[in-house]
Amino acid sequence: MPAIVIGALIVILPLFFPSTYYYRIGVLVFIFALAVVGLNLLMGFAGQVSLGHAGFLGIGAYSVAIGPVHLGVPSWLCLLGGALLSGAIAFLVGRPILKLRGHYLAVATLGLGLLLAIVLTNEARWTGGPDGMGVPRLVLFGWSVRGATTWYWIAGATFVVGFLLALNLMDSPTGRALQAIHDSEIAARVLGIDVARKKLTIFVISAMYASVAGSFLALFNGYITPDAAGFLRSIELVAMVVLGGMGSIVGSLVGAFVLVVLPQALTVFHDYEQAMLGLIVMVFMIFLRRGIVPSIAASLAGWRR
Repeated sequence: MPAIVIGALIVILPLFFPSTYYYRIGVLVFIFALAVVGLNLLMGFAGQVSLGHAGFLGIGAYSVAIGPVHLGVPSWLCLLGGALLSGAIAFLVGRPILKLRGHYLAVATLGLGLLLAIVLTNEARWTGGPDGMGVPRLVLFGWSVRGATTWYWIAGATFVVGFLLALNLMDSPTGRALQAIHDSEIAARVLGIDVARKKLTIFVISAMYASVAGSFLALFNGYITPDAAGFLRSIELVAMVVLGGMGSIVGSLVGAFVLVVLPQALTVFHDYEQAMLGLIVMVFMIFLRRGIVPSIAASLAGWRR
């Protein structure tokens, strides 16, 4: 049902767009929402904090830049390769990192994100260094994908697919095991759940979500810099998860929408734009502590009683 509603919104919203600028905003919302869905699976359902998730977004972004420019590999193949590379790195580093808990895990993932950002910044021969590099257009069956309108439908459709996959995962035995781990790792072990394996699995899946989102972001903008993998981007993704609602897949879209659209709407305040954004986010978290979607859902449920 939620997927049908979201699909209907994707189709209906363009009827009210006065210009292509709004298509661009829509593309960014769907791209970041895709990354946030993956991070929400890790944080909201498995209870594992990641402060370096933008590193995987950067891997995906630079895969579709480096592959076509330096290696002559088609962009669509680089997109898939970037997702596999992100998953492989998440698998390798996740085994030791996910043995940590609480703030130790947060610091370890922060270190991973910083390391990936440093590599992308320093390997100037491949990545263009701090100045970044251009990204060739995505070409599918001889058709060059360009324009905010086209990307709106591609990003929207991809988000719906990612949304459905996440919902199915949460309804599966793996999803129920992850929720048990979130509640209590000790109790989950007593029930016979392989905690380490489940945590590693969701970490890999989450990384691949972020990588695909990063590839889309780079292909859409036509340019990428190491800022895409920076610490502030990781914090932004975490803020989207918390704001929309941890453990809510729909909340991932809402959180991404708020933090993509609000900065655009607040430009009328000029020099006070960032201060107003921070104030609004604080108000949201004070009065909607569980996140926008779970808090509103709880209020509606209480009102019906």
